[in-house]
Amino acid sequence: MGSALPLGDPAPADGLLPAGTAELSHGHPFGVYLHVPFCRVRCGYCDFNTYTSSELRGAKQVDYAGQAIREVEFAARVLTESQIAARPVSTVFFGGGTPTLLPAAQLIGMLRAVDDTWGLAPGAEVTTEANPDSVDARYLADLAAAGFTRVSFGMQSAVPHVLQTLDRTHDPERVPQVVGWARDAGLQVSLDLIYGTPGESLDDWSRSVDAALGMAPDHLSAYALIVEQGTKLARQIRSGVYPEPDDDLEADMYELVDARLAASGYEWYEVSNWARGAAALTSPKRAESSARALTGAPAGAAALTGPATPATEFRSRHNLAYWQGHDWWGIGPGAHSHVGGTRWWNVKHPAAYADRILAAVSPAAGRETPDAGSREIERVLLLARIRSGLTIASLGPEARREVAGLIADDLINAKAAFAGSIELTLRGRLLADAVVRRLT
Repeated sequence: MGSALPLGDPAPADGLLPAGTAELSHGHPFGVYLHVPFCRVRCGYCDFNTYTSSELRGAKQVDYAGQAIREVEFAARVLTESQIAARPVSTVFFGGGTPTLLPAAQLIGMLRAVDDTWGLAPGAEVTTEANPDSVDARYLADLAAAGFTRVSFGMQSAVPHVLQTLDRTHDPERVPQVVGWARDAGLQVSLDLIYGTPGESLDDWSRSVDAALGMAPDHLSAYALIVEQGTKLARQIRSGVYPEPDDDLEADMYELVDARLAASGYEWYEVSNWARGAAALTSPKRAESSARALTGAPAGAAALTGPATPATEFRSRHNLAYWQGHDWWGIGPGAHSHVGGTRWWNVKHPAAYADRILAAVSPAAGRETPDAGSREIERVLLLARIRSGLTIASLGPEARREVAGLIADDLINAKAAFAGSIELTLRGRLLADAVVRRLT
């Protein structure tokens, strides 16, 4: 049911933000995250704030969309009363859990509430996560017709024994089918992979990467497995059922996925994320798939003939907003928010969340306003992970003196540094924490 919430100061019942928030918020784009905390089963590795039907204890899944809409209304009042100017929403992200366990009409209703409250900016990115076994063609078509633009499928692996270790329930052969349905609906497609699962070999990982590339996604994320304390997988490793993840093997896996994606025309833009670029259109199969993704044309339609869409069009703009320190309001149990340098987090359990929402008081469990020094450390930590996201001129004198050594150690790209930005090399991405320590 998720890790413990962070420690912080008490959050006021009215939700009003501290003096000075409006000034720090000025000029920042605004996004909305909607947390849907429901799953059919709990995956053994998962530490997210999610609940199966047996864990809800006093909360009803059918009531959740209405509660989330009430928090949207509450958020609008708080921002207005905190003298923060209304801004159209640049990105909306439905995460979880499995958002697509809810009927499509409920996700659409929540999106309409966001649009009715703040308005969606022109070209707004609207994404939902989905499990491959939680949607069908009609569901995806309904989302697209209502304004959703992206779907992110939790593929994780194409190898059955790896999925079994992770307690994933979907059939890997279903993933190409749901990707095709999403493309037919005109949605961009992202695939999420996990590497380093106990018992997963380099050959297993290679099979998964090749399977993902065969579907020509617009975007791909690859995350190293983190064994979180308190999870079923952590207990299995502690008792000897599975071995500990191998750091060296995980490094090999990262190098493999990066090389395979680069060769297929994908460009890394964050340490664990790649977006499709022009070179990904080199094969007829990929060109046709890409055309369908952009136009919603059915299978067999003519390949894309116009200029290739730049990779920047396929990056996750919502996730970039987190790394770039933009503003967002997180809706739902355990959701985190950040506006004008103040961050807060909601109570975790859906029943406690419902009680507060129905009482018209803030669902926040706590909040914090980091000082300038803490904000600078966080800024460097996050921007250094983005390709050329951190400018050398924005660093302090001591950090700037580290740049020459980071180039000599092959941790940052010399050409990018001479142009004024920090860009991690492949080795630097594998040792990103070490780079950040030297820059802060």
